[in-house]
Amino acid sequence: MPLSRPLVAFVIALLPATAGADEPLRATIDAELKAGWGKHGLTPAPRSADGEFLRRVTLDLVGTVPTHDEAVAFLADASPTKRAALIDRLLADPRFGTAQATVWDMVLFGRNPGNIENTRKRDTFKAWLGTQFAGNVPYDAWVRDLLLAEKPGSELFLVQFRNQPEEAAVVVSKTLLGTQLQCARCHDHPYDKWTQKDFFGLAGFFVRLVVQESGSGAARTFTVGEKGTGEVLFSGAAKDQAPGKKGEPVRPKFLGGAVLDEPPGPKDAKEPAPKDGTKLPKPAFSRKEKLAGWVAAKDNPYLAKAAANRVWAQFMGRGVVHPVDDFHAENAPTHPALLAALADGLAAHGFDLKWLMREIVNSEAYQLALAGPTREASPKWFERARVRPLSAEEMLAAMRVATGFDAAAKPGDKPPDVGADYFLRAFGEPTNGLGEFQGSLGEHLFLNNSEHVRRLVVRKKGNLLDTVAASADPVEKKVERLFLSVLNRRPNPTEAEAVAKYLARKEKPEAAVEDVIWVLLNGSEFRFNH
Repeated sequence: MPLSRPLVAFVIALLPATAGADEPLRATIDAELKAGWGKHGLTPAPRSADGEFLRRVTLDLVGTVPTHDEAVAFLADASPTKRAALIDRLLADPRFGTAQATVWDMVLFGRNPGNIENTRKRDTFKAWLGTQFAGNVPYDAWVRDLLLAEKPGSELFLVQFRNQPEEAAVVVSKTLLGTQLQCARCHDHPYDKWTQKDFFGLAGFFVRLVVQESGSGAARTFTVGEKGTGEVLFSGAAKDQAPGKKGEPVRPKFLGGAVLDEPPGPKDAKEPAPKDGTKLPKPAFSRKEKLAGWVAAKDNPYLAKAAANRVWAQFMGRGVVHPVDDFHAENAPTHPALLAALADGLAAHGFDLKWLMREIVNSEAYQLALAGPTREASPKWFERARVRPLSAEEMLAAMRVATGFDAAAKPGDKPPDVGADYFLRAFGEPTNGLGEFQGSLGEHLFLNNSEHVRRLVVRKKGNLLDTVAASADPVEKKVERLFLSVLNRRPNPTEAEAVAKYLARKEKPEAAVEDVIWVLLNGSEFRFNH
């Protein structure tokens, strides 16, 4: 039964007062969301339990779940500042850079990018991106490097658009500027200000790029060169196209801004022929440099808002503007002042993404429980925590930690492969494109029957199954260890009684422990972040 408005007002009044201008961003976040709850008569969820928070923030920051010992230590810690201390430890963890690189690799490429096969295996790009997060390189700085494509690994982002300047314009505007231009590719946008000339003006920055290759097979490398000539041709709306109609050249134009001031090229200049293995000489005037400089400029009207909104959605489930990459006049932010505070704070702190992440996950809003009447996985007003399925990478990493698979490896040995490609196939596309979970039959069958999952569970010296099976602890302690290891919480009384009874049977006690681990891994609780 919904609460009455007087009771809602009373509950909201118990939350912290509105943040002042000199308070940290986390206070502004909570004040702005509190105001929204009051306006819409919403009662926020209570604070998350320690185990729930521990698992959620560990997954969000380092891409896996805590170990048994980490869970025990955190749950036993009585310090009122233990959550903030945990956040600081995770942000300083070497796994942070790798996990965030995986998240942003998906932003910039998607699971299965088109064009050339080589961009599908992009370990060098993820390694480059990981160093940006590990070194806390400012976002505007690494975005500039991304568009310059001159540092080893970074070039693969532009390589995916080989000979496709229009595709580059679509992706760059969407992912980095929060603006969708694909409608203006064929006609002036019917619901927004963007015209075809705007679209092809942005594409003009990419039309001169040339992808060159060296080596072959696994040793193949790429460089992104740039010619000094070449234009995008505009021949009007798609409905007006006709055979043989070449169109007029369109000068490069900054999105929503001025036409590029480009000096005329030297007369009778010969364009060098691109050859694989030989890098093109740098042109006298580089459109690529001008675009990279404009996108990463401090006064760019799009960059900070788009980045802040995307990071907010990464941790809170949806953007203040949602979808995150669709800023336009008819898609107003749910909390305009909050979006301004996020973007202004990010810019004022030198585009420090780690700072922004720290403020968001330290907020009371992020630390709310999942409980609540709202059925949406990611509530529009953020009155409770979001529910999300683990990514394929997180599922594999979480299973390795939960089962003690890597802990069982000998010191110095590289942990054996357990079929990462199979996990990508099973869990690579867990949503319908709108953020709504759609677990497939293939995923279910993989969890139930895959040898790769069994390989993680089967007894090896030092892993979870071995530790529990060999332990002389009372059965109640064994049950607790299993739950803390896999779900990062202690069992409730009903669970504890049922599992203890199952483990206490005398026939095949080791098989009983393995069964319990398998059941916990297969449950929906493990599949989601909770």
